[in-house]
Amino acid sequence: MDFGDRLAATVRSVGSTTCVGLDPHLDRLPGGHPTSRSEAAASARAFCLGVIDAVAGVVAAVKPQMAFFEALGSDGVAALEEVCAYAKRSGLIVVLDGKRGDIGSTAEAYAHAMLDDDGPLAADAATLSPYLGAESLSPFGLRCHRGKGLFVLVRTSNPGSGAWQAPEPRGMAHDVASWIARQNGGCSEWGPVGAVVGATLGPEVSAWREAMPKAWFLVPGFGAQGADEEDVRRHQGADGMGALIVSARGVLFPPEGRDGDDWPEQVAMRARRFARTFALRAT
Repeated sequence: MDFGDRLAATVRSVGSTTCVGLDPHLDRLPGGHPTSRSEAAASARAFCLGVIDAVAGVVAAVKPQMAFFEALGSDGVAALEEVCAYAKRSGLIVVLDGKRGDIGSTAEAYAHAMLDDDGPLAADAATLSPYLGAESLSPFGLRCHRGKGLFVLVRTSNPGSGAWQAPEPRGMAHDVASWIARQNGGCSEWGPVGAVVGATLGPEVSAWREAMPKAWFLVPGFGAQGADEEDVRRHQGADGMGALIVSARGVLFPPEGRDGDDWPEQVAMRARRFARTFALRAT
């Protein structure tokens, strides 16, 4: 099954188009601040495995942010491998957030590491930066024929992005969107190549949906980054499909401080609330 259709099936199975970001901020993990990289990696690993237990069957996907694990050295990378494998065994779609973008043998090595089933991470999908052009995406695109998916940066919601991505009358984002639409052109419903389209873009979102009708949107920015439910609804179809909504801090942590010993129950409660907010709608 193509990734786009597999994601759709998982979303329909749980009844919600939601994704929890796995961003193990060390200063907010239960149990105090670790004092060494190895201790920090162990804390990040234990926390993320507990989060997976709390959200499996509630949301469709998890999105491990590679930077948090890579910052912890070899122990952190080993923890990331285990987190990805455990999430897949738990029935969750794994979107690996590394925003890679390179060419030639380097891109091929990244694609193998992130997506191949015999690679170390074996994720279902990966986030990619297209700045180096289509050739930087092609090694990842080959994995789409093996059931893997891509989420290519198109319009991000950070304040400085518009000047490069979508200045008037036309910016790079339009060319990337056209490329994505071509990759998905032969698909009956949802294609394997998705787009990262931020939650805080307002009415602009409708133009990106029109440009990429068969692309899943990966939508960061809800909650802690300032977007509300109305902002996010612009990315979805009438039935709620087509947009995988991300929340990291809003699910992982309380508004202030840290959770206590009952943190898995608190994470599960916030995940259920998040999933209900973006439950699929009858049409």
